[in-house]
Amino acid sequence: MSLESPTRTALAGRVAEFAAALDPADVPDEVLERARHLVLDAVGLAYASTAYRFSGVARDALATFGGGDHPVLGMPDRLSPRDAAVLNGVLVHGMDFDDTHIPAVTHVSAAALPAALSAATVAGASTREMLLAYVLGVEVSARVGLGGAGGFHDVGFHPTAVAGAFGAAVAAGRLTGLDADGLVAAQGVVGSMSAGLLEFLEDGSWTKRLHPGWAAMCGLTAAAFARAGWTGPAAVYEGRFGLYATHLAGRSHRPEAVGEDLGTRWELMRTAVKPYPICHFNHAFADAALVLRSEHGIDAADVRAIRCAIHPVPGKVVCQPPENKWVPRDEYDAKFSLPFVVSAALARGRFTLAELEDEALADPGILALARKVEVVDDHEGLFPDAYSGRVEIELADGRVVAHREQVNRGHDQRPLTNAEIVEKFEGTIGRVADAATAERVRAAVLALGDDRPAAEFAEACRG
Repeated sequence: MSLESPTRTALAGRVAEFAAALDPADVPDEVLERARHLVLDAVGLAYASTAYRFSGVARDALATFGGGDHPVLGMPDRLSPRDAAVLNGVLVHGMDFDDTHIPAVTHVSAAALPAALSAATVAGASTREMLLAYVLGVEVSARVGLGGAGGFHDVGFHPTAVAGAFGAAVAAGRLTGLDADGLVAAQGVVGSMSAGLLEFLEDGSWTKRLHPGWAAMCGLTAAAFARAGWTGPAAVYEGRFGLYATHLAGRSHRPEAVGEDLGTRWELMRTAVKPYPICHFNHAFADAALVLRSEHGIDAADVRAIRCAIHPVPGKVVCQPPENKWVPRDEYDAKFSLPFVVSAALARGRFTLAELEDEALADPGILALARKVEVVDDHEGLFPDAYSGRVEIELADGRVVAHREQVNRGHDQRPLTNAEIVEKFEGTIGRVADAATAERVRAAVLALGDDRPAAEFAEACRG
């Protein structure tokens, strides 16, 4: 495959030519193998999400529009392909435990996988074609997020929703047989659907859980319109009223990132799998708190003060407003509270899904400790290239101890291994499914890339 002398100069054209020409043989084996494990992580999380109330609410809402024949991950339900994509996105992302492309600040699988799965089953595609489309979805979503240079969060947009719609459109477009011109149109069309507000941070509401599923649905819709002959602006990224000019007006951004190094640098390999079920911005702080607790034998009762240094952009998400972060209103609120995460880790010596249950949220010891957290700007961190964090603890005996996690665990410089992803999958799916079901799903996911129909894969992953 060659990208020389592109006939389309717009960024959407470069993406389209790459996506239309890509062959599975062009993708390195290590990328395909990592892709299977990212899918495994996502499917395990979808199963685990079925135990939470939000999954039932989403299912009931979508049932309003009638049923269909498309399977849903981890559930017995069948919906239309677009509604199944919405629900699958909710299930993958609902616990905020899913993968994140760190520099793009984007959850890439949560939109790319539902879009690829629905499009592949409708098209009668094989799992080999589905896996390739998923990889394309991740690559495009990550690059669109990278173009924002960390700025989407700063102005209140959720890049998973914004960037994910473009990745979903390309993934779905590839599976529906769009040529390069059609893929340009699909990107142009989905640009008018690309949105997602962070206002949920103010009151702990559930809108973020919907963002990647909605992005997947937008991608499927845009691809269908493009296939029917609908047109979209070719300069959807870099144009005068394109994505970056409108969403990041007056702020630093790099639209050219969308078309850089396609086929030579695989952003999928930079995608981080989460070791904790919390906002990725908090991971370094959980690790730092646990290191200090272990190395210095810290008892929560002996803590006089805690100072946490974080870059101001992620700080807006997990530290403001302080009164909301000291006393999270529910488990989802707690995921986005740096003070709660640090305090729970110090008090309990761990941070698992159990630390998000009602008993932990009401624990007076954790809440008292959270009030002692002071947040300061971090001038030595690596954001957005990594989510750095520093924790300093002042103890009752006068000692002051500190630890910095400059590169968060899960980052491509400190990745979870494929074996660790399998272990995580066993833990998440094991919360709701028996061993036989877990093995059936694991085998189906890790066999992705053969000539079996994608519809068989969807059935294997159905609850």
